[in-house]
Amino acid sequence: MRRSKRKTSGLQAAAVTAVCILFVVTALLGLYKCFSKEPTPRTEPLPGGPPLEDTSLEPGAAAYPKAGGRERKERFHTILLGGLDDENGGSDTNLLVAVDAKSGQINVVSLPRDTLLDVTWQVKKLNNAYHHGGFTQTMSEVETLLGIPVDHYVTVDLQAFVELVDEIDGVDFDIPLTMDYDDPYQDLHIHFDPGPRHLTGEEALQVVRWRQNNDGTGYATADIGRIGTQQAFLKAVAKQTLQISNWDKIRTFAEIFQERVETDLELSNLIWLGEQALTAGSDKIAFHTLPGDGAGWYKGGSYYVLDPAATLEMVNTYFNPYKSDLTADDMHILVP
Repeated sequence: MRRSKRKTSGLQAAAVTAVCILFVVTALLGLYKCFSKEPTPRTEPLPGGPPLEDTSLEPGAAAYPKAGGRERKERFHTILLGGLDDENGGSDTNLLVAVDAKSGQINVVSLPRDTLLDVTWQVKKLNNAYHHGGFTQTMSEVETLLGIPVDHYVTVDLQAFVELVDEIDGVDFDIPLTMDYDDPYQDLHIHFDPGPRHLTGEEALQVVRWRQNNDGTGYATADIGRIGTQQAFLKAVAKQTLQISNWDKIRTFAEIFQERVETDLELSNLIWLGEQALTAGSDKIAFHTLPGDGAGWYKGGSYYVLDPAATLEMVNTYFNPYKSDLTADDMHILVP
């Protein structure tokens, strides 16, 4: 498959990452359930990242350390999902997942690629963090930005997307609008009418890659519109994937996972996460986007500028792993 070198690669990567997690860990559960093991929150700071002020453990609660001076909630885990574009050498789109096993809720927030960071780099965008220190740097910047620890990571390449969608015999999806785009230099041709359609892996990849038509028309809100399509697609995938009928494809899912995915989680942890997804069901997997202005500007450059108050509220409501609320001082949001 020939991969795009345009900005559209970011949307592909985000879909690949989340889809891969939903497919693989759920499938593995059916075969390896007896080896399920809940992950342990990270207790050491990332290299170059914000310090975890107190990493001591409470007696009898080794899995839930205090961090950043606050006591953590029990059975609450944060995972950063990143899609890698091998040709561009970066992680253009990232998703932060919060798994609250106690309530049975899973929340996923899209982190816009152009999110403004308070860094010394000339191009102060989140997707640029990868070029300054790999995915560890991306994790560190997300922690600094939102004031919460990122416990674990998962990254995946684009080919997994096509293979996994094909393995569940395609996905039913309601295409939101006319897609009419050609790029002969990349042999990229995207042509769909709006409405319900059963998509193969290649067709699904085209839908999530699409940004605008040949005549310049497209999403009214640019990248935020694409994120909306991405999230709708992931909901459709979750609904179809979280079915017992897909358990007979465990071996193939596992092979794709081993070849395409990198993570600091153990197999037993992934099985446990799959169990949480299966138990929650698609109705309890919610998708969000960091609130902000996609038409923001900073020192002559175009950025996605976060709304500090709305971001704080969203993080405290869905993604805060601590028992006490964060304050604006815990975050590091640059406001032009």
